[in-house]
Amino acid sequence: MKTFLSRKTVLIAAIAVLIAITAIISLNVFNSSGPVTGLANILTRPVRALASQVAGAFESIYASAYRYDNLMKKHEELLIRLTELERNYLESIALAEENEQFRALLGFRERHSGYEQELATISGWSGSNWSSSFAINLGYANSTIQRGNGVVTEYGVLIGQVTDVGATTSTVVSVLDTTFSAGARIGDATGPATVKGDFALMRSGLMMLDVFDDDLIVLTGDTVFTSSAGGVFPAGLVVGEVVEVLRHQTGVGRYATVKPLRDLDDTISIVFVITDFDLTD
Repeated sequence: MKTFLSRKTVLIAAIAVLIAITAIISLNVFNSSGPVTGLANILTRPVRALASQVAGAFESIYASAYRYDNLMKKHEELLIRLTELERNYLESIALAEENEQFRALLGFRERHSGYEQELATISGWSGSNWSSSFAINLGYANSTIQRGNGVVTEYGVLIGQVTDVGATTSTVVSVLDTTFSAGARIGDATGPATVKGDFALMRSGLMMLDVFDDDLIVLTGDTVFTSSAGGVFPAGLVVGEVVEVLRHQTGVGRYATVKPLRDLDDTISIVFVITDFDLTD
């Protein structure tokens, strides 16, 4: 079987060589393709057609790759442009917020021209389960602030009280801190009340409003302001909003939980320290 295949293979190869030689002689001698060459063309036509298809396919792949590269390049350019537009948009928002803040600062000064006040920047926040405070960039060497001064936002919301004055920085406890306390009033009502920090409520971001007068009407949603009781804070500073009215566990007297009107976090950056004021209620 192997001998037969070898002989057959040799025979086919010899015929192929003979056809090739005949085609060459025919083409050169007779200056024509001749019958053998024509036959070869016929026999090789499918191969040439396949080669043409393969070449076309490669051209198509190359064109697709070229278009893909162009699309990727445009995609990268659009991403860069989109990033620039997003950055410009965020910068414009920040500028708008800063402008609004400065307008509010000017408005606060105009509304409370009777206050002696100093502008301060919050340099850091500190909080735990036992305390809530922040630091400002004013002290006895670069300002007139003193221990006990109230600290408010540009909208006049009381957020804390100075407790320690250093050379160029000071510590302020927030209204949530257990050491904070201020005379309070509810809306336009009068009557003895105190708003203060409470250990149990602080972790929930709430204060306690102690109500000493049973005839004083306190409702959910009421706004809590400072009173001038004790002469520590000027009257009328906004402190927070009543969340719930309850009765003490002893059954004697009522109290309310109060949420600060301003979130006490690092979104607050500029504050006023009230160093002096007219004692009027």
